[in-house]
Amino acid sequence: MHDGGAAEEMTTTGTGPCRDGCTGTRVAGRTACLAHLPEPQRTEYLGSLAPGADLDLRGTVLTPELLTALLTALRDPAARRPLIGTARFDGARFTGPADFGGARFTGDAWFPGVRFEDEMSLAGAEFGGDAWFHGARFARTAGFGGAQFRGNAWFHDTRFGGDGWFGSARFHGGGWFAGACFDGRARFGAAQFTGDARFNDARFRTDAYFTVARFSGAANFDNAEFTGTAGFGGARFLGAAFFGETRFAANARFDTARFGEALTLGPLVCAEALVLAGAVFGAPVVIEAAVRRAVCVRTRWTSTATLRLRHATVDLTDAVLEFPVTIAAAPPFRGQETPFTDREPAGVRLLSLDGADAAHLTLNSVDLSACRFAGALHLDQLRLEGRCTFGSTPRRWSPRRTLAEEHHWRAWSVPPEGSPAPPEPAALSVLYRQLRKSLEDGKNEPDAADFYYGEMEMRRHDTTRPRAERALLTAYWALSGYGLRASRALGWLSAAITVTVAALTLWGVPAGPPYGSGTGRFTAERVDTAFQVAVNSVVFRSAEEDLTTAGAYIELTARLTEPILLGLAILAVRGRLKR
Repeated sequence: MHDGGAAEEMTTTGTGPCRDGCTGTRVAGRTACLAHLPEPQRTEYLGSLAPGADLDLRGTVLTPELLTALLTALRDPAARRPLIGTARFDGARFTGPADFGGARFTGDAWFPGVRFEDEMSLAGAEFGGDAWFHGARFARTAGFGGAQFRGNAWFHDTRFGGDGWFGSARFHGGGWFAGACFDGRARFGAAQFTGDARFNDARFRTDAYFTVARFSGAANFDNAEFTGTAGFGGARFLGAAFFGETRFAANARFDTARFGEALTLGPLVCAEALVLAGAVFGAPVVIEAAVRRAVCVRTRWTSTATLRLRHATVDLTDAVLEFPVTIAAAPPFRGQETPFTDREPAGVRLLSLDGADAAHLTLNSVDLSACRFAGALHLDQLRLEGRCTFGSTPRRWSPRRTLAEEHHWRAWSVPPEGSPAPPEPAALSVLYRQLRKSLEDGKNEPDAADFYYGEMEMRRHDTTRPRAERALLTAYWALSGYGLRASRALGWLSAAITVTVAALTLWGVPAGPPYGSGTGRFTAERVDTAFQVAVNSVVFRSAEEDLTTAGAYIELTARLTEPILLGLAILAVRGRLKR
């Protein structure tokens, strides 16, 4: 009987559930949880607590008044903040605002499955051991600004119903947010992750900011989903960074971010702009992205880089390429490119190379029809591979590849709003010359011919050149399209032969036998003789026919002009067929 009574006493004063319908753990040595203790016993228990005491409040319902009384009992007068040992709040429920007043936890802090029904603040708190918040639910704002996590911080599968504030927080161990969901804004500005930071499979329903955050270990955002703006401006990725199959429904901003280790950024999908302006890549990088705009203004690559893009419009203004960089149109990536419709072009368009050094740049199957080349350096060393397309003249009878700057100068198209004035013909001729050399160095002389045509056109329109030179160029253009329009040269050759035949028939072939009888000038015999003389003149041969003095001069003129026109036609054909 005595042993049974002892067992019954242990059951009623142990640390099991409080009562039916209450999941709170009984206070040690008491018959109920802290929320259901009679007031005298609660006062006695709180009075027995000292700074640094352990807490076991699993499943307990905590009102703001009860939490305040508890933290007051644990307040360290020297540190002027609550000092808690190991804290067990597993499954607890906070019914009102929960402000921990910058508490310091010297042991592990357990908050798994906890429910905060109002705002919660652990701003400035310090966790000496591991902090467990996995599966927690924050109905409103959760404040961890400036918090120090000495051990690992576990927030996987946590739900933030309001804003999640982690600004200037320090994660000395791992920061685990895998599968977390942020319904409000996620703010990690100036946060520091010494260990690995895992945000894989996380969901950010509104804006997420990691501005000036520092990731010393690996930063994993694989399969994360950002519904609002994702801000990584000024962030530092000192370890590996993973963004495989990450989805951005709005802008993804990495402006002035720094990447220290080799990485593969993607494949990712961004419905708006992938902003890499001012970013620095200090190690080899592969970027795979389906994105509407890729802003690489002042981006610096201090190692090799490959950008495989889809649906993208790229801006490389003032970019710094210290090592080979390749921009290529990519095949479809794994997964669905849901922000893009079938009507949107899947290729890559380059908008500007202004201020960039193209010596290390390779473009593969890129649309250059709207690209601004003015201001680029070492265009003659630019490598074009695959099917790179340029603009075309609006005239169908003389099509050729053209630069966007020529379109703007001729008013064939309107330049984008805010773009500088188009360069003058003198500057355009230099651009065409450098791009022509680039294609010739790549053994693509047929396509280089179009840039030679453009260069000559700009020289012809350059008013700073001597009039005699411009007149000569005009004649060269009119006769054969600068030796590139065979049809034009053949047309002039046909006209020259026709005029020669007519002139010889009228004045060059003697009258009478054997060139016909009578006084008529246009006889079959005279026309046949004139035609033979004219055709022989094309190949610089004499017809050995008796001609009048006028006919001799006509033949001499034909033998000087017609072979030149034939040579220009042959030159034009060779220019299109030469390898």
